[in-house]
Amino acid sequence: MLELSAPVVVLGDIHGQYDDLLRHFDQMGYPPNANFLFLGDYVDRGKQSLETVCLILAYKIKYPQNMFLLRGNHECASINRIYGFYDECKRRYSIKLWKTFTDCFNCLPITALVEGTILCMHGGLSPDLKDLSKLKEIERPLDVPDGGLVCDLLWSDPDQDIVGWGESDRGISYTFGRDVVQDFLEVHKLSLVCRAHQVVEDGYEFFQRRQLVTLFSAPNYCGEFDNAGGVLKVSEDLTCSFYIIQPKFHS
Repeated sequence: MLELSAPVVVLGDIHGQYDDLLRHFDQMGYPPNANFLFLGDYVDRGKQSLETVCLILAYKIKYPQNMFLLRGNHECASINRIYGFYDECKRRYSIKLWKTFTDCFNCLPITALVEGTILCMHGGLSPDLKDLSKLKEIERPLDVPDGGLVCDLLWSDPDQDIVGWGESDRGISYTFGRDVVQDFLEVHKLSLVCRAHQVVEDGYEFFQRRQLVTLFSAPNYCGEFDNAGGVLKVSEDLTCSFYIIQPKFHS
């Protein structure tokens, strides 16, 4: 688990939408003038996964104290083999390059804690997450398992229509109700869960009285959705504000 200080700008899914990544940087500033935490899903779906992930990794190398990357469910060979990244690597470079990225993705951290109070991950909570110290014990590199703590952190979703834990329509992991979020924050003395993983119309969406927020940073996702792309800025005093970029055809 990464332990980060504010201020920090948090971004959700990018999915190979390189031009939109640059639009976010244009609005929020470029490293090292701002600190960034990405919640994963850099690749697949969009047309420029390679440019997207290479720029983010290059910034991580050049400014390691300003750029932080978490793993998304698409940073997994069995997923990005199907949804575009493998084909892009094979078409533009080589299968060997894709395998090298797989090795890189297997080393990415799973969670981050901002100022000891905002817990960030790509997917969501897990019934196996009883103690935050467990997050520090996750050994890397690792393949994403089909179930358990790491799987849930990358795959689970909130669901306002259930209480407790439910079956996920994704066919993997769980959904969790408002009560799960409230109980989790109370037990672990946290103020917010920040996650990505789902398209939301305004680029961000609150759940359970602003105790959880979903960020999705790829506007006009896949050219099929009419969604905005949102990012969260956490200031030094932990004030949270949202910055939005609209789909290009709205500008």
